[in-house]
Amino acid sequence: MKLTAREIDRYQPPEGKSDHIEWDDDFPGFGLRYRNGKRVWLYQYAFGSGKKRVSGRMTLGEYPALPPAKARSIAEDHYADVRRGGNPAAEKKQRRQEAHHTFGRLVSGYLEAKQSELRDNSYVEIKRYLDDYAKPLHGLPATAIDRKAIADLLDIIARRGPVTANRARTSLSALFSWAMQKGLHDANPVIGTETRKEKSRDRVLTDGELAIVWNALSDSDYSDIIRLLILTGQRADEIAGLRWSEIDFDGDMISLPGERTKNGRPHEIPMSAAVRHILWARPQSDARDFVFGRGVGFHGWGRCKERLDKAIEDKFGKPLPHWTTHDLRRTAATRMVDLGEGPHIVEAVLNHVSGHKAGVAGIYNRSLYKAEKAQALSKWATHVLATARGKKSNVTPIRGRA
Repeated sequence: MKLTAREIDRYQPPEGKSDHIEWDDDFPGFGLRYRNGKRVWLYQYAFGSGKKRVSGRMTLGEYPALPPAKARSIAEDHYADVRRGGNPAAEKKQRRQEAHHTFGRLVSGYLEAKQSELRDNSYVEIKRYLDDYAKPLHGLPATAIDRKAIADLLDIIARRGPVTANRARTSLSALFSWAMQKGLHDANPVIGTETRKEKSRDRVLTDGELAIVWNALSDSDYSDIIRLLILTGQRADEIAGLRWSEIDFDGDMISLPGERTKNGRPHEIPMSAAVRHILWARPQSDARDFVFGRGVGFHGWGRCKERLDKAIEDKFGKPLPHWTTHDLRRTAATRMVDLGEGPHIVEAVLNHVSGHKAGVAGIYNRSLYKAEKAQALSKWATHVLATARGKKSNVTPIRGRA
């Protein structure tokens, strides 16, 4: 019959048939399928012969939501595509598969594959770049991620700084290289994108700036992490990934295993009274070893840093000149020397294998300077807290820094 609205509305499929197709008299391959109380438009085609014969069937939509004239027009477009040698059903299936194979799924597969291969802190960093910073791309088909998409994303990330953009670029490139090896992607679209020039980092916060940061902190995981970074001078990922099993309150010591440090060496950090107070006040759970965050430690640095900068501006009337989390480590190191600590003691506090402890000196000097590190960190904590309270520190800088 001619598949018009009038004919369809008065037509009744053969009794007893739960699945029936009524084909259009004027347009071969164009039909309406009656099944489970629904009426669905179909287009069926075939071309070629023998082993080269190609056939396909595709649904176009439901009647009456899709009216006959519109359904016929869609079928005619597919007919024209077939005449040009196309295979619309196969192409539609491929588009569905590509839509299902999103960039987000690619990221999940990569992170799952790499989790057992990477150190915990490295995994957290890579996950932050691919899960958080690259989130705008997650819903797109992986095949749609081209060089322009990557370049645009890196431009956005670069607002956080050139270093962040370059680290994100490295993580994305590693992801696509892995995907190519696994046959999940045909190219690495990161190749050819901009590598941003990084300025050497030499920012040291003044006492006034340090007090501003301290007094703008709130009651949150991120705020406690920043306080600990200021007081200990350790690396951000080491404190953010801190475990309760690494903390000895009886011995006033934090002990980081080699797999959690940048140089692969175990590191002991004496706890000042201020550090002990911050950690002791945090909620503990037998079910969770991580002090901060859930599962793999704290993440969400970018958003939290933006909120802290906004809080500083709101509280003090103007923003702080650009600073990074790593500047806190440099500040602690520089100011401890200013307060009279020897560079070799500060290097021990930071777990640096350079300068005084490098080369032959490092081989023969196995002293961990426990007492000296404890004294340096206690003196530094006293100075920080006094400065934050607006009081004059009873520790006098030997270089007269403000």
